[in-house]
Amino acid sequence: MKKGDKVVLAYSGGLDTSVIIPWLKEKYQCEIIAVCIDVGQGDETNSIEEKAILSGASKVYVEDVTEEFITDYIYPTLKAGAVYEGKYLLGTSFARPLMAKKLVEIAHKEDAKAIAHGCTGKGNDQVRFEVSIKALDPTIEIIAPWRIWDIKSREEEIEYAMKKGIQLSITKEKIYSVDKNIWHISHEGGDLEDPWNEPKSYLYDVITPPENAPDTAEYITIEFEEGIPKKINGEELSPIKLLEKVNFLAAKHGVGIADIVENRLVGMKSRGVYETPGGTLLYYAHKELESLVLDKDTSRFKDLVSQKYADLVYDGLWFSQLKESLDAFVNETQKVVTGTVRLKLYKGNIYTAGLNSPYSLYNEELATFGEDKIYDQKDAEGFINLFGLPLKMRAYQKEKLQNKFMKTK
Repeated sequence: MKKGDKVVLAYSGGLDTSVIIPWLKEKYQCEIIAVCIDVGQGDETNSIEEKAILSGASKVYVEDVTEEFITDYIYPTLKAGAVYEGKYLLGTSFARPLMAKKLVEIAHKEDAKAIAHGCTGKGNDQVRFEVSIKALDPTIEIIAPWRIWDIKSREEEIEYAMKKGIQLSITKEKIYSVDKNIWHISHEGGDLEDPWNEPKSYLYDVITPPENAPDTAEYITIEFEEGIPKKINGEELSPIKLLEKVNFLAAKHGVGIADIVENRLVGMKSRGVYETPGGTLLYYAHKELESLVLDKDTSRFKDLVSQKYADLVYDGLWFSQLKESLDAFVNETQKVVTGTVRLKLYKGNIYTAGLNSPYSLYNEELATFGEDKIYDQKDAEGFINLFGLPLKMRAYQKEKLQNKFMKTK
């Protein structure tokens, strides 16, 4: 890259990317184009353009892709039932490939030679951004300042920013690394780096701590069509409005807090606290509806697919052939995931209060303990005899060997 070339920077307005703008200009004498990808951060994007310009950017893009984020990234992962290590609903993970896609598009539009990001050399996001960029355009140069500069800590970043006159909302006392979008809010760093420390009460941005949640339970209904949520309490809503609605309902009742020690892709463990209120509701409801409409073998195999899908998304392999192939399987299973789920929310808990689907495999006449005209209970005897035949033969074989052994003594 030569002097005066353009660099597209994935810009959030946070500590890392605010410091990176003057650092890049000093090191490369380049023109910085700051790109903020809005995936539902809310008020965070209001002053982003002014902040980037004051930090030294020559041009700023603020791209609102919230609906695309929901329909093309959240919904496929929801349909897959993908959860990383049993807790993490992948809120940061599946935002990165969409951001990478937009960064590449703007780099092409601006004829930029490189894309820069503020991910640390210890984190997962550096992988997610870079492998996605390589999948979309392998010719673009990637700059990762955290891997090459002399700054060694967030405290040193703050000092550097102060020297450059950059205004920051972060302080040395509240030093959490926060990632926010319409799906979740993640909190890392600071006192959370010790797994023994309970999260401070002021950490939660949207979720009411369960002990402070309402003392009265609330019932809600969620209606799905082919695995996609369409209605809340009978009201059909756009993807954004629907997610905002379930976020509000779940957060009010203390639902959606996950405190996780997870295995990072780069080989270390890390601790994060995640707020995913609406996502927790949708995942729970979706799984409950699947229990009604998927047969045992499909459901069990989909559990395996869900685990692999989660690993691929977590590892940044959104644009991989395997992930696309798994999508084909998932979409086939979702053709029958249509119906209504009624839930009860109470002090951080979700309870199933009713399931209904036109594709339900549950048959009350078959399942009843009362008299029915479909299932002849006498048939169970023959089934048990055949099902238990391998065990019966094994018992005979053991008895035969034991008798042979006794005769030789």
